[in-house]
Amino acid sequence: MEVVKAPDPRLRVKTKPVKKINQALKNILKQMIKLTQTFKDPEGVGLAATQIGLDGRFFVAKNEQQFISVVDPRILSLGKRTKKYFEGCLSIPNMWGEVRRHTNIKVQYQDQTGKNIILSLKGVLAWIFQHEIDHLNGILFSDRVLQQKGQFYKYTGKDKTGTDTFELVEL
Repeated sequence: MEVVKAPDPRLRVKTKPVKKINQALKNILKQMIKLTQTFKDPEGVGLAATQIGLDGRFFVAKNEQQFISVVDPRILSLGKRTKKYFEGCLSIPNMWGEVRRHTNIKVQYQDQTGKNIILSLKGVLAWIFQHEIDHLNGILFSDRVLQQKGQFYKYTGKDKTGTDTFELVEL
């Protein structure tokens, strides 16, 4: 299992609902978690089906110290407040941008056992869900940056003090 990189057209697929949560899907979700955990710089906090070349409506996301499996997610409501996040993506290595997203959302999904979950999310997990649901709709964070007339930054490595450094990319 490998992460699909832009401009691969599989990243633009609008995913299909999962018909049944079976052992094959559970195995894929476990493999996705293991793959996401291998990314350390930057840390992998989410991975959508499209990012591994599949067209099912599911992803994995890091919730504090553990990963959760999310099947057939829907955003039920969006809070009024938004915030700009400095966002990157495993499918667009070394590129970052500022994306305005909602700080609070309410979502519905199934976990890997098929249990229906409804949660109100805020902060980082709300941001991760919005980013990964965008993937399931064929939307990349770079689309949001362009749509919001934001700026792109290229990761240039660590400086002598170990601080991440970025360079503004002129479009």
